[in-house]
Amino acid sequence: MKYNSTRNKNTVVTAAQAIAQGISEEGGLFVPQSLPKYSPEEIKALATEDYRGRAKRIFADFLSDFTEQEIAESVDAAYTAEKFGSDNPAPISYIESGSTRMSLLELWHGPTCAFKDMALQILPHLLTKSVKKTCAGKEAVILVATSGDTGKAALEGFKDVEGTRIMVFYPVNGVSPMQKRQMATQKGENVSVAAIEGNFDDAQTGVKRIFTNSEIKARLAENNKLFSSANSINWGRLLPQVVYYFSAYCDMLNEGKLSLGDKINVVVPTGNFGNILASFYAMNMGLPINRFICASNSNNVLTDFIRTGTYDKKRHFYTTISPSMDILVSSNLERLLYHLTDGNAEKVAQWMNELSAEGCYTVDADVRAKLSALFYGGFCDDENTKKTIRKLYKEENYLCDTHTAVAVNVYQQYVAETGDLTPAVIASTASPYKFARSVLQAVSDDELPDDEFAMVDELSAKTKTPVPAPLAALKEAKVRFELECSVDAMPETVLKGLGIN
Repeated sequence: MKYNSTRNKNTVVTAAQAIAQGISEEGGLFVPQSLPKYSPEEIKALATEDYRGRAKRIFADFLSDFTEQEIAESVDAAYTAEKFGSDNPAPISYIESGSTRMSLLELWHGPTCAFKDMALQILPHLLTKSVKKTCAGKEAVILVATSGDTGKAALEGFKDVEGTRIMVFYPVNGVSPMQKRQMATQKGENVSVAAIEGNFDDAQTGVKRIFTNSEIKARLAENNKLFSSANSINWGRLLPQVVYYFSAYCDMLNEGKLSLGDKINVVVPTGNFGNILASFYAMNMGLPINRFICASNSNNVLTDFIRTGTYDKKRHFYTTISPSMDILVSSNLERLLYHLTDGNAEKVAQWMNELSAEGCYTVDADVRAKLSALFYGGFCDDENTKKTIRKLYKEENYLCDTHTAVAVNVYQQYVAETGDLTPAVIASTASPYKFARSVLQAVSDDELPDDEFAMVDELSAKTKTPVPAPLAALKEAKVRFELECSVDAMPETVLKGLGIN
């Protein structure tokens, strides 16, 4: 298995090179040259395996320059019952409301209580092995831009991992208080965190510019270091997400919710487009998926793109109660465009240049037709997000977070509009306790307590649901990181943090 850049088909790398490097030299993203195909019989065989067995099988098809032992070591270390609470790190909760069947794929049982753990618990193992294969002896400097969950999950995954340093940037007013505290109290000798004066797109753009800055890269090389990424622009972040869609289908087969070959719809609350793109890869590998339902909050750039074929980031940026989706530049969409154009790297590069220079681009009629056939786009504002949380809790006794509620609401819009009752797998992406203020406001009419941890306790008492242990422990954790910087100061912050003058 080899990988191309979305912006230059002449760039060909191995899996280890793609993971170690993170992003191509010219700014493109790495994509597999081909995809393995799984027959119904092979999916049936996958269903006899546990989650780790399914992961090992799928990884083996994509990581052909890794040994069977290297893959097994990585998977077994990442997906433990100690980290995820059971041998199945991605269980499903089933809700049948009238004729609507929803299967909530709970991806937040890991150490940071968000879906990013599913990839970021294994990425450090894949990355360190990749660096040894391609750049032996060098230290990997992981740069991360986060809208909340990726930052903590990356910090937790890479803390004290030998041969790595990790630096996380987040928008100072663009994460929840719980997300901020998770990052500010992070343990580990190789970690650092800084808030930036701007939004997530500013942070993401800043990180990409550092990645492609030849002067900074040369200074790192002089100090025996290289950049890599833990954002979903890194193939090593995206590949693990493919696994849980296959695993969900297998679990539904085993639990009698599906018959082999039955199609499902996939519903994802979407920001950077990586989570929903993973399900697109799964479909192209043989998983029976009927439609991809892309759910946005008020930052509905993806909704408009799916409906019109024009991607336009020149719009008001909303700070919402679902902050992990407060994004106007969805980086992984570039990979989808590459596949929908049958690998036309020149066309993709042109669109990305237009986005950078003019703030918008419009795809051609062929791509728009493919897009509308596969994807449905919808959005949900804060008021309706809270109403959805309240309704799910009151009627179904199911407590969800603000991002999952966006997905549920948009899915209900989709059913009302289309009448399509294909069983739906909805990605439930975070614990409700990460967004305690908003969830408590949704389910209770009482006056809110004064601080975040009092809200957490109140939410637990109100709903009779347990506070996840990793979040409860934050109350007494010591704050280590309080640095703030401008976007322009990010390169200097990185070099200073690495001790490079």
